[in-house]
Amino acid sequence: MHALTHATKVALRGAGAQRAVLVAGRRHALQAVRRAIPASARGIQSVAQTDRDTITRLLYSIGTKREVERYLRIFSSSSDASNPAKFAVIKIGGAVLEEIDELALSLSFLYRVGLYPVVLHGAGPQLNNIIESEGVVPDYIDGIRVTDAKTLQIARRVFLEENLKLVGALEKLGTRARPITSGVFTADFLDKDKYGLVGKITKVDKRPLEASIRAGALPILTSLAESESGQILNVNADIAAGELAKELEPLKIVFLNEKGGLFHGVTGEKLDVINLDEEYDELMKQPWVKYGTKLKLREFKELLDHLPRTSSVAVIRTDMLQRELFTDSGAGTLIRRGYKLFHHNSIDSVGPDRVRQVIHDRDPDVLSGDDSVTGVLNRIKETPYTIYGDEPLDVLAIVSRPEGEVPVMTKLLASRSGIMNGIVDNVFNAIKRDHRRLFWTARADDENRAWHFERADGSFTRAGRTLFWYGVHDVDEVERIVKSFEANGRISRSYLPVGPSAAPKSGSAAGVRSYSTLSRRPLPGSSRSYATAASAPSTEPKRLALIGARGFTGQALTTLLSAHPYLNLTHVSSRQLAGYPLESYTKASIKFSDLSMEDVERMEKDGEVDAWVMALPNGVCKPFVDAVERGAKGRARDAGSVVVDLSSDYRFEDGWTYGLPELYSRDAIRASKRISNPGCYATSSQLLIAPLLKYVKEGAWPTVFGVSGYSGAGTTAGPPAPDGRPTTIAKTTPESLFGGIKPYSLTDHIHEREAAWHLSHLAGSQVKLAFVPTVAPWFSGIISIMSMPLSDKLSARDVKALYEKKYKGEKLIRIKQEVPMLPDVENQHGWTVGGFQVHSEGDRAVVVGGLDNLLKGAATQCLQNLNLALGYDEYAGIPVA
Repeated sequence: MHALTHATKVALRGAGAQRAVLVAGRRHALQAVRRAIPASARGIQSVAQTDRDTITRLLYSIGTKREVERYLRIFSSSSDASNPAKFAVIKIGGAVLEEIDELALSLSFLYRVGLYPVVLHGAGPQLNNIIESEGVVPDYIDGIRVTDAKTLQIARRVFLEENLKLVGALEKLGTRARPITSGVFTADFLDKDKYGLVGKITKVDKRPLEASIRAGALPILTSLAESESGQILNVNADIAAGELAKELEPLKIVFLNEKGGLFHGVTGEKLDVINLDEEYDELMKQPWVKYGTKLKLREFKELLDHLPRTSSVAVIRTDMLQRELFTDSGAGTLIRRGYKLFHHNSIDSVGPDRVRQVIHDRDPDVLSGDDSVTGVLNRIKETPYTIYGDEPLDVLAIVSRPEGEVPVMTKLLASRSGIMNGIVDNVFNAIKRDHRRLFWTARADDENRAWHFERADGSFTRAGRTLFWYGVHDVDEVERIVKSFEANGRISRSYLPVGPSAAPKSGSAAGVRSYSTLSRRPLPGSSRSYATAASAPSTEPKRLALIGARGFTGQALTTLLSAHPYLNLTHVSSRQLAGYPLESYTKASIKFSDLSMEDVERMEKDGEVDAWVMALPNGVCKPFVDAVERGAKGRARDAGSVVVDLSSDYRFEDGWTYGLPELYSRDAIRASKRISNPGCYATSSQLLIAPLLKYVKEGAWPTVFGVSGYSGAGTTAGPPAPDGRPTTIAKTTPESLFGGIKPYSLTDHIHEREAAWHLSHLAGSQVKLAFVPTVAPWFSGIISIMSMPLSDKLSARDVKALYEKKYKGEKLIRIKQEVPMLPDVENQHGWTVGGFQVHSEGDRAVVVGGLDNLLKGAATQCLQNLNLALGYDEYAGIPVA
């Protein structure tokens, strides 16, 4: 991905853009990008590329970089000169058009990453309003609007107005769009006597759509058709979208509605994925599947039966479109054909030649030359086994299951199609239904490594391979089982002991996270604690480079580094301050420089520093990390520098260790070269919820209300100092708050997703929370109030005891009886918790925690992570009370 241009970097440091990256895919994000990249500043092609790069980085805040880039690659490669409309058909319900700004922003996101969906809209609610206002009573037969000449006249006018309104909204955002209100659909009368001027589509002419896309404009269609004689006919928009999809055969058919998916008729839960070949017959028998739901499912099945298996239907809300398209977890309801699954106890039942070919083409050990097809087949047959897969073998899994022993999944081989279309999930779920406990391994360089972690209760990495398991919740039992595997030759190398004491040390490859049994998914119910064998902390002086020290966090970190006994700041980079002295660092005289990506690559290659801290705005870090990676390639594996990123860019990224030492494995941080520093709100939220994870009430998730000082909003350029030096001022001031507080980002704040993501790994099951941030008229310090429904009744004393047990011995955590106040957290390096209360009925706990957003929420935590990764005492340079 290209580096940001100078103009873009400057613009992204503006107030709007920094806030925007936190809510990628939403209104403020795209508006910020529009402000960030003025077309007059650069040539059109350069702006387009920069625009695409920036939007792509914004997408990283809704999913991992690997997810986003994989889907972008798949979607981009789906269209070519001969079939430019292959990406997606998006059908927009009339109710969705009422939110036209949100809709236009979501479509512009796709346009700005080079994707051109064919957009078709209805206008039912708008049409009803006008018809009724003109004294025409809407009439329906079998759910179809009876259309007479008067109704059609109004419909044409409404469709045209809504079409032009959407095109205009897109054009205002700099997204080229072309209104196409005729010439695409040819139709016959559905039943003239019964329905009037209602059409049944007989032909689709895709040439106007392709011409629009080749001209660089999104085609925006209405659901009107013409007969062979030229009579305008009204057609159902859903049916028109289906006929359009049959002609274009797109990867995605997206139905945007206000509900955001299909829902279970009894539980009310959203249906995430429906695999029609496997589930359709049984689903249609369910008593709650009736009326509109049954009709929709039937229509979706008939549509997908006409399309390649790579095509799928998504039903989604407008504001979640990016998450549905660019993440594995999605956001709405995904409907796909899939395949019927099989499981056999003999390779002969599947076909030896087919199995041999899959192993030959996909087994990573065979592809690397470490194994042979014959060797794999011979080992499979050594014990009783079951082979799982789908009909075309897009996924093949083999489970070894000797009588009386824990099963091991020895192979899970998936094609690109099997991963993209979720078949690998279907197969894995089939295995889980058959086996309540399972172990398996994967190479540490597996590009889908995150998938394994998501489905495991525990894991441990040793010498380039990770051992995973689910269904075993006691560490001693894990060790016993693994020991039996090793004794019987059921796994290929030794993994014992499975505790963090055996985690790889600093010799691990740069950028590869070393997981231990308790580092990412602690075993529920296990009280066993592993401690790394105490070795003397390092006192060797080391060198640190700081990229982006202009903001409040950078200033706090440089002040802390002044008191560090061993870690020396040698480079500090800020384009605006280049040449000026760094006054907050007192150990040596240092001047700001303006390090380019080339400078960073050269410094890393020459070994000029031992660690990098990236204190940059969200979405801007990647080019500098890439430069470090390039520079490290020519160095010895154990000599690469540590990178700590203070932004949100890598907090969901496989290959990066999440650095919250009080909750996640310190050994994983010690062994890591790539560490993502948690967000301030996310740190406080996770520390609040973690001791009570056992008592989370599913479906009634905790709520955290956070109030932060205005320094958390960041800085912006201020008036020059008398000596000409650029200055910074807070973006938000007490005056701008009128002495009160200001709630913001009321839903989908990135720290909400961050906290839920990592707590889910800590709990071993899905955890959600609701988070509402607020900015207050003090400078620094966060007070977080958690209200959590409980699955079991507790007393306030019980709750406090859980926190005391969880954080016993933690030097930066203070537990008090009273509610923490601002003086307890402002300018403090740790986290304070107190005010433990339980509702009179014992079913809801309220706890208050707080930290300084610039210290434990950022700089102090960064120094903890640096100390661990560089081999120092964790608290070196940190004032510990």
